[in-house]
Amino acid sequence: MRFDVVSLFPEMVLQSAINGVTGRAITEGLVDLFIWNPRDYTDDKHKTVDDRPYGGGAGMVMKYQPLKDAVESAKQAIKSQAVKVVYLSPQGKPITQRLLNESVDLEQLILIAGRYEGIDERFIEHECDEEWSLGDFVISGGELAALVVIDGISRLLPDVLGDEQSAKQDSHMNGLLDYPHYTRPEEVENHVVPKALLSGHHQQIEQWRLKQALGRTWQKRPDLLVDKVLTTEQHALLEEFKIELKYK
Repeated sequence: MRFDVVSLFPEMVLQSAINGVTGRAITEGLVDLFIWNPRDYTDDKHKTVDDRPYGGGAGMVMKYQPLKDAVESAKQAIKSQAVKVVYLSPQGKPITQRLLNESVDLEQLILIAGRYEGIDERFIEHECDEEWSLGDFVISGGELAALVVIDGISRLLPDVLGDEQSAKQDSHMNGLLDYPHYTRPEEVENHVVPKALLSGHHQQIEQWRLKQALGRTWQKRPDLLVDKVLTTEQHALLEEFKIELKYK
């Protein structure tokens, strides 16, 4: 998969992306990452990419033409039909696991990292397919959001993770939070690993993990269960969790 980021701060994206899972995926050729700086698409000696807003007000607004030309260059690089242009904005729809899952089949994802007070609305209306948001808060630019998207999608691609089951077992992959994890030693300051995990019984372990995932979701993110249809087994396991919690 190919990611193209339109950003005034290419180094910020590249220096972060070359680390960890994403960096390994890029090195191994499983993911392609290209950065396009709108300043390279200006025609004045000052490389002006922003201007004062019509109607007055604080701050500056990123200009239409440099952004459009940067996006066109990114599209022409591979001329794919499976491409999406996304503006990373506090006004966009929330970035969720489902949204990331739905993006895996794209050949090219072009991410627009805005700065200043925002970007010319005409660019959003005519050049962007969607707006995505990290959440209901404001940060200085879209570069951090772009890095989150790149990391979140990359780990879903084949061969990116050492163990493909890792991604499938992450929080939110099945609409639930992740179950607790433990490693050696077996006892730490009188706190021991749950017996089910020491049993060596595969089915018992899987059942315990599902129960904990259901219980954690009920405790920490009950909103995730509102529209989720639970099976008879899941209902029973959640009730067991509640009873066990009551008598702890």
